[in-house]
Amino acid sequence: MSRIADNRWTRAIAPALLIHVSIGTVYCWSVFKQLIADRMHVPAGTIEWGFSLAIFFLGMSAAFLGPMVEKDIKKSALVSMICFVVGFAGTGLSIALNFLPGVFICYGAIMGVGLGIGYLVPVKNLMLWFSNNKGLATGIAVAGFGLAKAIASPVMEYLIASVGLVAMFYILAAVYAVMMFAGFLLIKRPQGYVYHPEAQVSRRSIMKKPVFWGIWLAFYINITCGLALISQEKDILHDVLSQMPKYASLSVDKLSLAIAGIIGTVLAVDAVFNTLGRIGFSTLSDHLKRRETVYLIIFAVSIAVCLLQIGTHSIDRALLWAVLAMLFLVNAGYGGGFSTLPVLLDQHFGITAVSTTHGLALSAWAIAGLSGNQLASFVVSHASDQTHRYSALIPILALLYAVAAVSIWLVSRVKKREPVAAA
Repeated sequence: MSRIADNRWTRAIAPALLIHVSIGTVYCWSVFKQLIADRMHVPAGTIEWGFSLAIFFLGMSAAFLGPMVEKDIKKSALVSMICFVVGFAGTGLSIALNFLPGVFICYGAIMGVGLGIGYLVPVKNLMLWFSNNKGLATGIAVAGFGLAKAIASPVMEYLIASVGLVAMFYILAAVYAVMMFAGFLLIKRPQGYVYHPEAQVSRRSIMKKPVFWGIWLAFYINITCGLALISQEKDILHDVLSQMPKYASLSVDKLSLAIAGIIGTVLAVDAVFNTLGRIGFSTLSDHLKRRETVYLIIFAVSIAVCLLQIGTHSIDRALLWAVLAMLFLVNAGYGGGFSTLPVLLDQHFGITAVSTTHGLALSAWAIAGLSGNQLASFVVSHASDQTHRYSALIPILALLYAVAAVSIWLVSRVKKREPVAAA
């Protein structure tokens, strides 16, 4: 194999992006979920379970199949491709047959398993190839997962408009099959790496360590708060803008158009902050003595912007800027929490156990995927002031971020890496 072919860009970065940009399109769900609901004549809330199940199976498959990824990265990449592509194409077929359980099975379970395995596959490989800049490497790969929505959403909308909803699933399934198969062909461990089964660790021994649960809780809260806020973005912006004097005098139609344009811009900027957070925070962790410091920064910033929003609640213009700061910076911290997680686990459990510990920690994502949106919906629907119903959510988020900060601070008190028992 030539020197050009065997380098960290072709064997680690390129396959990581090919895989993560493909599977990250799970976040494009909002593009077509209403279309599926309309075609199947069911409420949008019912269809929403397709996405919730996908995230749940992502986390659970990562938790249980981490050792498989550790043992055979090539096999894992291939299994991920098969599950993801079959699930994506099967979703289209289920829609064509008007078979609702098929959507849940294909998009939720089958594709979800492909997501979980595919999310893990590039991580340790990147950390091995970029041993001196592990945070930067994982940040770049996970940024691909975050960018996928921005890349695929307009493509999906174009295909739906030109060839229809079902054909869109078939066409993109073929595209993702090619991309992920290329990732499978390219991905390779660095020269000299040898898998030692006797050095692997058991999931049970990891879960006996309090430090793991401290990290798990902080990660879970960061995702739960992020999803709770992200799920309410459009409503928050609509409420704030519609009550500003500048827009209050507009007719209903003009107000809707103006707000829609602003919201579209804000959501696009959100994606940029999310991506920058994924790269920036994990890269920052490379230059800090303790990786936990990054999480403490994320939680401190998140608490600060929540308090800023609360403090400016009655000042129209200041409130708008405070809300934008909250949305952008929480999105950045949400992304940074994902990209910094593998290197934080490496700090405490070692590179040998990364795929296993990372997979177990991603179970927090599975549970947060079910609880984040529901938390926001419950709080908003039960708010005493329905005119500013989103405001009731912000103090709760600030409190949860404070709990997460305490949890990760306790983790930072652990002086050295804790050994874990071999499997």
